[in-house]
Amino acid sequence: MRTIEKKIDIEWFDKILAGEKTCEIRLADFEASEGDILVLKEHDKNRKLTGRQKSFKITYCANTKGMEQCHSKEEIEKHGLWIMSIKPL
Repeated sequence: MRTIEKKIDIEWFDKILAGEKTCEIRLADFEASEGDILVLKEHDKNRKLTGRQKSFKITYCANTKGMEQCHSKEEIEKHGLWIMSIKPL
């Protein structure tokens, strides 16, 4: 089990805290497995950390390729994407 720290925009962090958003789609440029801990650290529009963070257990993850909504085609072809279901610890 590993701990993975990632930044997240205020809008998405608030949706997660409200229980509206229960999954993450991330560039798969890191290792992740079920059972790992994902620490999401909120940042503002200037990418400055706000100090708020929350830890989640990764309950499902899959690496996929071919999605171009969030990252460049080159990055996705190189790494794929992580799709992770998460729940609060």
